Amino acid sequence: MIGLGLAVMPVAVERVSKRYGAVQALRDVSLGFDAGTLTAVLGPSGCGKTTLLRSIAGFVAVDAGAIRFGVEDVTRVPPQRRGTAMVFQSYALWPHMTVFDNVAYGLRRQRVPREEIRTRVRAALALVEIGEVDEVARRKPGALSGGQQQRVAVARALVVEPRVLLLDEPLSNLDAKVRQRLRVEVRRLQRRVGITTIYVTHDQEEALAIADTVVLMNAGTVVQAGPAEDVYRRPANPFAADFLGVGSRLDGRVEPGTLHLGDQRLPYQGPARGPVLVIARSADLALGTESGAGTGLAGQLEDSLFLGAYYRHYVRVGDAVVMVDGPSPVPAGPVWITVPVEKLQVYESRDTST
Repeated sequence: MIGLGLAVMPVAVERVSKRYGAVQALRDVSLGFDAGTLTAVLGPSGCGKTTLLRSIAGFVAVDAGAIRFGVEDVTRVPPQRRGTAMVFQSYALWPHMTVFDNVAYGLRRQRVPREEIRTRVRAALALVEIGEVDEVARRKPGALSGGQQQRVAVARALVVEPRVLLLDEPLSNLDAKVRQRLRVEVRRLQRRVGITTIYVTHDQEEALAIADTVVLMNAGTVVQAGPAEDVYRRPANPFAADFLGVGSRLDGRVEPGTLHLGDQRLPYQGPARGPVLVIARSADLALGTESGAGTGLAGQLEDSLFLGAYYRHYVRVGDAVVMVDGPSPVPAGPVWITVPVEKLQVYESRDTST
C-alpha cells in the first residue's frame, strides 16, 4: 500500500486481567478490534487504557485471559515477534540520529537490504506528508517542529509494516491548533493505509472525531463500546454521560408523564421511575425568557465565561448549578433554561453510583 506492505489484522482481547500490587489495572476485559478500523480507547487517568494498549503490544504480561491477532494467540509471544508498532506521547526519537536513520532503525534491526531500506523510508515519510522528503530526511529531530516530530514517529512505526498500529496519547504534547490539524491527518492516513489501529487518549473530542469505534473505560473495566455517535448520544450509564460532554448533574423524580426537578416539572415519557439522576449537557440547553410552564427551568444567572466560539453560563436552579452554552453574553439575573427533554440523560437512582 503506497510502497508499504501493511497487513490487515483483527485483534481480540478475551477476559484479560492485570494487577499491579493492590491496584487492579484491568478487570476481565473483553474487546474486539475489527480489521482495518481505528478504535479510540478513552477514559480518565488511571482507568487502564494504557495498560490495555501495552498488553496488546506485549510490553505488559497479563495475569489472565488471552490476546489474539486473527486466529493467532499472541498472549505469550514477546513484543518483537507480535508485529505491532507503537507511537508514544514523547515521540521517542533518537536526538543524535537524522530523520532517515530514526525511521530506518527498525528495518536495520531486521537486517533489511540497504536499497529496500531507502525505498521504504522514503515511502513512509511521503505517506505522512512531512514535506520535501530528501531535505527533511537529512535533519535531526531537534530541527523539527513538534508536529513534524510526531509525523516522523508515525513513519517509523509504519515503515516496519506492522500488523497492528498502537498510539498512546500521540498528540497530547502538541499545542491545540497543531493537535486539531494532526488528528484529521491521523484519521486520513489510517484510512489510506487501512491498518488496524488502536488509539489511546483522554481527550473525548479527539476520540469522537477520529474513531470508527470508541471504547470508554473506567477503573479497569469497559464501560461502553460502540460507534462514536452511539456512545455519545446513548451513554450506557451516568459515568458515560458525565464523561462524554460537558454536563450538569441534577437530582430528580419521575412520575407517570412528569419529570420533577426541584419544584419544577417537565413532560417526560421515558422508562425511568422514582428517584433519578439527570445529566443535562450544556450544548443541548439554551437561555432565554420564560416561555411557559413545562418547557424549561427557571433559574438565576450567576456567571458567564467567554470561551472563544461561545459563552458558558452558570445558572443556579434550586440547589444545583446548571451549565448552558450560548452564542451571546447574557446579563446576570433571572433567566429561563429551555430544556429539550428528549436530550436529557435520565438514570434511575440504582444506576447513579456508576
